Amino acid sequence: MDLNNTLNMFKKFNFTGLLFIQWTWMELRLWVQRVVKWNLRKITGLCELQRIAYGETPGAARSSNIERSLMMSRSSEIQKLISYLDRAANEGRFSATKSSNDLIISKAVKAVMQIKLIKPSVHQQFVISLEKCIQKIWSYRQLLNDLESLRTTSYNSENSEHEEKLIKLWKSLRPNEELSDRISRQWQEIGFQGDDPKTDFRGMGILGLENLLYSFAIVGINLTSMAINLFRDGSAKYHIYNTCQFGSHIETFHKFYCYLFLEFDKFWLSEKPRDVMEFGKIRDRFEKKIRVELSDLKVQFKLNVAVETI
Repeated sequence: MDLNNTLNMFKKFNFTGLLFIQWTWMELRLWVQRVVKWNLRKITGLCELQRIAYGETPGAARSSNIERSLMMSRSSEIQKLISYLDRAANEGRFSATKSSNDLIISKAVKAVMQIKLIKPSVHQQFVISLEKCIQKIWSYRQLLNDLESLRTTSYNSENSEHEEKLIKLWKSLRPNEELSDRISRQWQEIGFQGDDPKTDFRGMGILGLENLLYSFAIVGINLTSMAINLFRDGSAKYHIYNTCQFGSHIETFHKFYCYLFLEFDKFWLSEKPRDVMEFGKIRDRFEKKIRVELSDLKVQFKLNVAVETI
């Protein structure tokens, strides 16, 4: 056997050994976690969900840990419940008000109480806390679906609703100036790159236009992209769980976008750019700043201006 074959066999053995050690370590951690949870249940008389609900502060701390506990549950009944709630979110059955979601939420909480052998009469506060957490968790998931639906809906100049929103944008930004034509160089005055704004929406679709009804052209479309990425990868979750009492909806996203727009304006001025060509670098630095702030479990972005509904 030559040296190369020997080295290759050693590498294979070494890699397999590392995988085995990693797998063993992961199994050991899971075993330890199960033992700890079992002991805590015996000592406190409370399941993990109850310990989180009673021990964590309301908002992101409680909701994110409840979410983690449900997602990691090995109970087939809990997994069926998660599938039921996922379907409800995919079908758009969560709304901005708690009252309209009572049937979904109460069914979910009742299932948890039965699975975990918890008496509602004894643990009324747990019921209330779990209701709020489920509402926040699955309305957030529904919001992601709604955002993706808007983002993938391309601007269509043959769609009268799309066209009306575009003209409304012009009138909002230039109330004292008539638009000479639907396709006009005037659009460049409010930040679009060409004579026809529809070409600028690209990957953000009609979502970019809806956000612009709150704010301002190409910078706005870039911030729409930033905002939806922060929602997709879960970075905005702590903020949502801390600020939305009855769950999130599309208005929640628009307000988040407005916050980013106002903060970016301040950040841009503080960076003192030489010209507009520095936009990309400054935008990246701004995103890093926002991501750091969003990583705080207690984060809450608050607008100090009124935002009208579309």
